[in-house]
Amino acid sequence: MIAFLTDFGVRDPYVSAMKAVALSIAPDVRVVDITHEVRPFDIEEASFILLAVYRYFPRDTIFVVVVDPGVGSGRRPVLIETQNYFFIGPDNGVLIPAAE
Repeated sequence: MIAFLTDFGVRDPYVSAMKAVALSIAPDVRVVDITHEVRPFDIEEASFILLAVYRYFPRDTIFVVVVDPGVGSGRRPVLIETQNYFFIGPDNGVLIPAAE
């Protein structure tokens, strides 16, 4: 399962493009939208939402978080693997509370 959490909103093509890429790589994967309505660039809000929901997802869920005021910059993505989950997102601290 892949769970997406972004500040993209739902009026633009970005959410569907992310889902299309995921499904082209793994056609049988289940895709879940946590939300795409995080206030733009609000790392604290995104971190809070992720922390509030991640533990309800099945083991081995991959969480993809895209909320970053530095989007388009040289900031590198990070992958954090825990005992039960995988967290992918920008290296801006958004994943830390859920991954600890």
